[in-house]
Amino acid sequence: MVFARSFNCEHCGVDVSLDAPGTTHRNHCPSCLWSRHLDRNVPGDRKADCSAGMEPIAVTVRGEGRWVLIHRCTNCGRLRLNKTAGDDNVLLLMRLAALPLTMPFIPFAPDPDPPSKPRARKPKA
Repeated sequence: MVFARSFNCEHCGVDVSLDAPGTTHRNHCPSCLWSRHLDRNVPGDRKADCSAGMEPIAVTVRGEGRWVLIHRCTNCGRLRLNKTAGDDNVLLLMRLAALPLTMPFIPFAPDPDPPSKPRARKPKA
């Protein structure tokens, strides 16, 4: 049996080589960082029933500073962690890393009772 050494990204259309610097299981596009929901439990098992697109939603860091993509399935919502590869789009990785900084962790709402203006004091006689 002959296995393909590349795949076509279903999100952006780029032809992606399975040979990825820094990882043994290429499972996302280095250009747009999207993946497909193919694996159920173990990388490479190809036992998932879903096969929908996996959106890159965040990055995290594992031991020794290794960046890891967090993907969410657009169909079933399953979260998966995927090691980044040396040829991944650095600008998109940085954008994902900075995303929390663009959203306040506490929703801001208008103050229901703005403080009243202090009254001017009358000078003492």
